[in-house]
Amino acid sequence: MNHEVGSELMSRFVNDIRDAISRGDLPRRFRPNDVRRACPGWADRTYGVFLPKHRRGNPGEYTAYFERHGDGRYSLIP
Repeated sequence: MNHEVGSELMSRFVNDIRDAISRGDLPRRFRPNDVRRACPGWADRTYGVFLPKHRRGNPGEYTAYFERHGDGRYSLIP
């Protein structure tokens, strides 16, 4: 499965992450490589770019889906 991350697919990527957490395939706090393993099939660049781009307080004012923690891990914003 090969996904492109455009505005129409952002929610699908976030839902993949949410589903992986629900299944127990991804911890509640995760790093991009954890997401890569738990949610395969997205463009390789997506895993390293999407999380910081959509974190709370991002400089581009993109929709925030994630909280970045002091240890570098992320979690979904409820």
